[in-house]
Amino acid sequence: MNMKNIKAVYFIGAGGIGMSAIARYFISRGLVVAGYDKTSTELTRRLEKEGVLMHYEENVAEIPHLCKNPDHCLVVYTPAVPQSHKELQYFLQNGFEVQKRAQVLGTLTQQMRGLCVAGTHGKTTTSSMCAHIMHQSHLDCNAFLGGITKNYGTNYILSPTSDYVVIEADEFDRSFHWLHPYMSVITSTDPDHLDIYGTREAYLESFRHYSELIQPDGALIIHRGLAMQENLQPGVRRYDYSRDEGDFHAENIRIENGEITFDFVSPIESVKNIELGQPIPINIENGIAAMAMAQLAGCTAEELRVGMLSFSGVDRRFDFKIKTPQLVFLSDYAHHPKEILQSASSLRELYHDRHITAIFQPHLYTRTRDFYREFAQALSLLDEVYITEIYPAREEPIEGVTSQIIYDCLAPGVEKHLIAKSDVLNLVKERDFDVLVVLGAGDLDEQVPQMANILKRKQSRQ
Repeated sequence: MNMKNIKAVYFIGAGGIGMSAIARYFISRGLVVAGYDKTSTELTRRLEKEGVLMHYEENVAEIPHLCKNPDHCLVVYTPAVPQSHKELQYFLQNGFEVQKRAQVLGTLTQQMRGLCVAGTHGKTTTSSMCAHIMHQSHLDCNAFLGGITKNYGTNYILSPTSDYVVIEADEFDRSFHWLHPYMSVITSTDPDHLDIYGTREAYLESFRHYSELIQPDGALIIHRGLAMQENLQPGVRRYDYSRDEGDFHAENIRIENGEITFDFVSPIESVKNIELGQPIPINIENGIAAMAMAQLAGCTAEELRVGMLSFSGVDRRFDFKIKTPQLVFLSDYAHHPKEILQSASSLRELYHDRHITAIFQPHLYTRTRDFYREFAQALSLLDEVYITEIYPAREEPIEGVTSQIIYDCLAPGVEKHLIAKSDVLNLVKERDFDVLVVLGAGDLDEQVPQMANILKRKQSRQ
């Protein structure tokens, strides 16, 4: 389908974080936008206020009339929707153009200059940082992100003039193979989604293929020391980065009084005294990658400096809820062992002389089965760990795979507990904490606002 012929777009699974960003893009283009999701959420209700025609019953009769013309309606669906879904089957059987979310993003990267961020972890924060730098620069950008940015209160940025688009490139279900990046950062390739890929080798091969898709006049900015072997087209520039070494890196790092400042070393133009608006140690490395891609796109030294200082972070990514001398409380979406390790290491660096407690909700039975030792090793950097039951998401239980196998591998000396998710609020009411972090990508985060209120009330009485 020629995008110019589209008059309506229908989303199956409209409430997903990535799907909603594309829905907002088509709203901004003045098209009729409608969709289905299983349940009403804060995000779907916001979409309704913005003009999306939503419904929550799997029923072809609920599809708006304007979305029933195959000549003018594009259908977008998420891989999480089963092929047996009644509405999906209706569109497939009646000649509609039906695309995955990633295919639509792929089309956009052919029409605009795509600045993409791929990797097992770090991609949401890095892409959000890059989008913010670009948006406040003379270049501007569009952006489709995997999290709600605090600067904009949304996962989407629209520019009527810029031909740059910043995209979080998702490796789940090999979705990023639909993209055609102008430039790409690859942050990490630690094996994940082995329920999809099967083996570590297949996972790494997927990233190798992704690197082939970078356009010949573009660039790859890759973290030093990754296991993958890239395969670049002729004309693609290659750079590497890390916190301390590489074509792009940091020098003269200062972590003092809750602030982080460093010098950005670059083969194009080094920039002194970069100050992090969200002062977290892992954001030094994320910031280096974001600034590298923005600088290669044409951002100036001052635009990099202003963008990094004014970046406020992403919801659920090292997200501070309380930050006082007496108590620190935050939530972090970390759900892969390397993400847990980075989160724990950053907390240790920031609060090296304080008692750090984590409440961790494991995500997926397969991920727990494949990495329970690595989870335990990362969590063992902390003083005290509570582990809830596993959040299943799309999976059925696996015999013998429970939170107990992580618990059993925690290092000696770590105070450890198994806890039901339903008991977490009572724990917060009864216990005093010094530094408390909620870790995981499941639904425990829904209790974080209540936890914050409980802790604030307790503080006010002291």
